[in-house]
Amino acid sequence: MKYPLPHSITCAGLLWVSVGAQAETLQTAKDVEAPTAQWQGVALGFEPPQPGLLGDMLGIRPILEDHGFHYNLGYLSQLSYNAGGGYNHDRQASYIDQFSLTFSQDLQALTGIPDAALEGNIVNRNHDNNLTRDRLQDPRVNPTDLSQESYGGQSITRLGWLTFSRSFLERRLQWRIGMMNKVQDFDQIIPCDFQTLTLCGGKSANSLTWYNWNVHYWGTTLQYKLTDGLTFKTGLMEQNPSAPSRSHAWSWSTKGSKGLLLPMELELKTHAVNQLPGVYNLGVLFTNARQQDLYEGVSGGPGASDPNGYRSHDRTWFLYSGFNQQLTRHPDDANRGLSLFYSLGLADPRSNYMHYSTSTGIRYRGLFDARPDDWLGLGVSMVKLSDHYRDNQRYLNQLNNATAYNDPNFRPVPGHSVTAELYYRFNVTPWLQLQPGLQYWHHPGGVSETQDAWVTALKTVVTF
Repeated sequence: MKYPLPHSITCAGLLWVSVGAQAETLQTAKDVEAPTAQWQGVALGFEPPQPGLLGDMLGIRPILEDHGFHYNLGYLSQLSYNAGGGYNHDRQASYIDQFSLTFSQDLQALTGIPDAALEGNIVNRNHDNNLTRDRLQDPRVNPTDLSQESYGGQSITRLGWLTFSRSFLERRLQWRIGMMNKVQDFDQIIPCDFQTLTLCGGKSANSLTWYNWNVHYWGTTLQYKLTDGLTFKTGLMEQNPSAPSRSHAWSWSTKGSKGLLLPMELELKTHAVNQLPGVYNLGVLFTNARQQDLYEGVSGGPGASDPNGYRSHDRTWFLYSGFNQQLTRHPDDANRGLSLFYSLGLADPRSNYMHYSTSTGIRYRGLFDARPDDWLGLGVSMVKLSDHYRDNQRYLNQLNNATAYNDPNFRPVPGHSVTAELYYRFNVTPWLQLQPGLQYWHHPGGVSETQDAWVTALKTVVTF
């Protein structure tokens, strides 16, 4: 039984604010803005957009912006090389890249509707080079992490989202509807700057019931400002396992939908710690779509509630939380300093093979006076596998009469995996970032028999 990682076909490597979803959509631009004039998220990783390689495009870009059309065009590549260890010790350099266009069209001047806007995202991904799949982990178990978080599994151009939004009640209430993606509204307190998947953003996509970045599904959301710093978010979306498929890349259809998703989140922006900016969230995601139990042998044999012989459940849940807090401030520049982040995802272990996942780490912007716009990042994450999934592996071994790890029919019984990453990002120019990194993998895929691995990485971002 194989399950894709939540970001493996959807996670955005371009969630660096200069070129990514978090700061390039109209909504994220509002999210990055402070609930008060003093709140700034730059030292937390939310860089404001910078001038691109093509500048004003011979005056075309200012004309478009004067007419309310704002866009960001970016390029991302991620290179990983297995320097040592892993399941397969043969050396391999795995390379992926993507282009992304994120845009918004201001409709307020045309319609008189407060903050009315159309928002869209288109992503072109290339190459099927996955170092995690090919070298790092045992292919007989489900993945727990990716060395290249933007791996998409195929070369394809997709619609990430196309939505209409507007505000009510003097901008305290915002409404969005259309073919959407969760990154427009939910779990956006931690940027996606690390190249390993589990350190990229929050943990809500680990629910395995919705998707990040370049996969769209129908829905509607509401954000209501309870106070200047506290926002309540909710909505209704389709739960569609077919959404990541190639046939759905540009489809308006709801074919394949299994039910509804109900997300609810509280997000707090505050200066409670030493009068420095911090952002915190707590969210829960429910779905009424029927979910298959991971354990085929539950209750002594396959259940009868599913035509394929599996026990299934008519609802499931996922809890996520985290924070991103600035701890120090450079005396001459409020945007330089150290920040600390933490994220947690807790799943229903009956239907989600990753019972819980957690990450923590630090970022430092402007560590050196000579390089005030560079970044240093260090993070570590852990994934604990579900007991239902582990029991199913044991059950399959019994059916196959497989007891030895080297037996091709043997199913390894995973426990937990740990991944760590250290990176330094050079802001070479306002439009070019180079980010070399070093990754350490402990028990890749959660399998203790797999040798720990070292991976060298290089992430490149170009803003046009």
